[in-house]
Amino acid sequence: MDASNYRRVPVGVVAPRDAEDVAATLRVCRERGVPVVPRGAGTSIAGQATGLGVVLDFTRHMRALVSVDPEARTAVVQPGLILDDLRAAVRPHGLTFGPDPSTHSRCTLGGMIGNNSCGSHSVAWGTTADNVHGLAVTTYGGGARRLGQDWAGAPAGARELIAGNLAPLRTAFPPGLPRRISGYALDALLPEAGADVARAFCGSEGTLGVLTEATVRLVDSPPARALAVLGYPDESAAAEAAAGLLPYGPLTVEGMAEDLVRAGHDLPRGGAWLFVETGGAHPDEARAAAGAILRAADALDARVVDDPAGQRALWRVREDASGTATRMPDGSEAWPGWEDCAVPPARLGAYLRDFRALLSAHGLRGTPYGHFGDGCIHVRIDFDLLREDGVRRFRRFSEEIADLVVAHGGSLSGEHGDGMARAELLPRMYGGELVGLFGRFKDLWDPRGGMNPGVLARPAPLDTDLRFAVLPRERVDVAFGYPHDGPDGGDFTAAVRRCVGVAKCRVAGPSTGEGVMCPSFRATGEERHSTRGRARLLHEMLAGEVVTDGWRSEEVRDALDLCLSCKGCRSDCPVGVDMATYKAEFLHHHYAGRRRPAAHHSMGRLPEWLRLAAPFARPLNAAARLGPAAAVAKRLGGIAPERDIPELAPETFTRWLRRRSKDRGTRIHPGSRVAVLWPDTFTEHLSPSVGKAAVRVLEAAGLVVLTPPGGRRVCCGLTYVSTGQLDRARTVMRRTLRQLAPLMDDEPRRDPPVVVLEPSCAATLRTDLPELLPDDPRAARLAASVRTFAEVLQERAPDWRPPRVDRPVAGQTHCHQHAVLGDAPDRRLREQAGLTGELSGGCCGLAGNFGFEQGHWDVSVACAEDQLLPSVRAARAATPDAELLADGFSCRTQLAQLGGHRARHLAEVLAEALGEDAGAGEEGLGTAAE
Repeated sequence: MDASNYRRVPVGVVAPRDAEDVAATLRVCRERGVPVVPRGAGTSIAGQATGLGVVLDFTRHMRALVSVDPEARTAVVQPGLILDDLRAAVRPHGLTFGPDPSTHSRCTLGGMIGNNSCGSHSVAWGTTADNVHGLAVTTYGGGARRLGQDWAGAPAGARELIAGNLAPLRTAFPPGLPRRISGYALDALLPEAGADVARAFCGSEGTLGVLTEATVRLVDSPPARALAVLGYPDESAAAEAAAGLLPYGPLTVEGMAEDLVRAGHDLPRGGAWLFVETGGAHPDEARAAAGAILRAADALDARVVDDPAGQRALWRVREDASGTATRMPDGSEAWPGWEDCAVPPARLGAYLRDFRALLSAHGLRGTPYGHFGDGCIHVRIDFDLLREDGVRRFRRFSEEIADLVVAHGGSLSGEHGDGMARAELLPRMYGGELVGLFGRFKDLWDPRGGMNPGVLARPAPLDTDLRFAVLPRERVDVAFGYPHDGPDGGDFTAAVRRCVGVAKCRVAGPSTGEGVMCPSFRATGEERHSTRGRARLLHEMLAGEVVTDGWRSEEVRDALDLCLSCKGCRSDCPVGVDMATYKAEFLHHHYAGRRRPAAHHSMGRLPEWLRLAAPFARPLNAAARLGPAAAVAKRLGGIAPERDIPELAPETFTRWLRRRSKDRGTRIHPGSRVAVLWPDTFTEHLSPSVGKAAVRVLEAAGLVVLTPPGGRRVCCGLTYVSTGQLDRARTVMRRTLRQLAPLMDDEPRRDPPVVVLEPSCAATLRTDLPELLPDDPRAARLAASVRTFAEVLQERAPDWRPPRVDRPVAGQTHCHQHAVLGDAPDRRLREQAGLTGELSGGCCGLAGNFGFEQGHWDVSVACAEDQLLPSVRAARAATPDAELLADGFSCRTQLAQLGGHRARHLAEVLAEALGEDAGAGEEGLGTAAE
């Protein structure tokens, strides 16, 4: 699969290391009559990157930037080079590669050439074909060619084909279309076009030959940018305004409507917006150009955004649209299928009105957005591709919308190619004669028909090989709710269908950027260890054709084994895939009635073992320091031999609380501000200093700190969930809810905030608890009561100010905090305390039990070395006294064991700054049961 609606099962995958590997693969396939499909990142939306036969995967090798010539403004690249890596390499020269699709952080140059990709800056710098100088390709027949102008590299018979059909080639291509991507670009071979064979090859979707190297043109990149954001009543008004802004020389003119903007972004008034980027040699010049756009635009409301962070935030909204548009506002599914047609920019407003009318006539909904300045529209439509009548409607709509696009003088594809979605409809755009020439052109390059059959020339029907056809129609019996009243409707198959393949999880290397997802892919570079790869394997598990042993599948188990359950995909994936939950679900079924790995018993049941071990903490700590005893314990427990076993606290947190409160009367007055401090397993047994510090700070802020009824027996169930012991997790959660009954049924203090210091435990209570017990109202109430340390101070002590620390910080925002809890209150609290600087993103790589398990050491270290450890080393080198912050026990442990760094919870830093005189408030401390 790719990012389309289609699925074709290949016979194999080859990851060539060089052009000789490509030639050898083609020779073997030619001898056996096996077709070949070259593939980049697999983000194509029309199905051309799915493959019968052998798939040539260029994402593992052949990723080099061969050379850069700044003076000539050219670069030589291999097909697997990621676009952002090219742009980063040429940025010091003030250059860039102009085309920049929204998948720029993971798409490859080979894929861009195959699709003739464009992106948001095409109004300034054109399509990929406009920026290609020469290509090296190998054909299915075995010939190596160098393509360029003046017929360089053309196959025999190409000149004669063009010379014999000059009239139709000069009249059949629609004029005035900056985004005509459909079909073969045979007009690039006309004499007046320079007979540019390289340009004609662009957009051929892997049907003519295999690209092995490309020489691309670079353009000057304005050092300063500004963004004019213009608000209009609706998308048609925005579309009609777009063409009028082109004479002002913008870099981009992007449009989207309010039904795509789900969060509270600070946009000007309106129901639709244009994002118009301008450039300049310096910020004043860029702002002046943006100001000219504002004055020329007849907008309802407008503003200029010139700070880089604000611009990045707005561009993320636009770039994530290919994912967010796959869900309608009510949570129902929407799909590609008519993803990116293009009409002349002056016709765009009229076309959008007709498009909306046609949607309504078919009872369909969609959310148009895209490159308004080029007349190119992206849209996901709520086709029902699961049922036969829905597929028939999909076909009827596709045929009628093709006719509408042609009536407006447009192209069926304006960016993503024809693939399997639109190639069948090309005669409606070009007529039979020109489409016949496409077939003859294909045969000159590939007379055996071995290159990507069923695409472009002699296409497969647009409603065949739909990827949903193989999925089960009956609901799968599962443990989680997914969530039962939300967009997935309790259906695990619908949850797996969330992955539409845009591959934001595949971002790795120099172009990593922000976010957490997906740490194991960033460490290994293997597709099966990406969120998308795992979702695709679960899709095949449900389909039962390729992965035939269902929940017992070893392929799925092995792919999920390196999932760190960081939940990064829950927030970073544009469609909210939650692989941590899917992993827990899979492990629950995979090991049902079977022997589990030792680590599931040793670390999955960690709360039980720690409670039993607590009275013997000192002798157990001494034994752990003895090499032979520790080695035996780690071997029996399935723990990596490289790991040190954390020390047990000689005194547990709750025991310290009881001892401390003996002489303190607990008096809760009518106006008391109450907070319940959750004694999570890690704070209770391994780092009680965090709990002690939190008590001091919360009391200094004037809060009455209570402990839950049941004390140390309450448990969120995290370790059981992460190891897929879901029956046990529900038992533990129900016991916890019963013990909390006095707290939750106490009417005067109904549902006081429950402060959870360990982010992973807080995330479990917020998400896993109500999703595992969807029918228990107490679970939802407890989840809604959970607060982080910073959140409760912000909500219950808004006027309190922390002590000034006035030091720079380094360290990490916990994965679960990033993905589930949010860190805005923490940022404010640090700012108030004078803790300056940013914490790194990414995952620490320990992730609870993951980094302790045998076989995970290398990946765990690689994850830590991706962002966390380099950022800490850099911060300590610049400022030796920088405070290292890490609220998660795993993060602190990883920093200590891999780098010898001592990190602390924010509560510990603030408690130390309070000084010795800051004691408890007059109300003291008690238990919620009181």
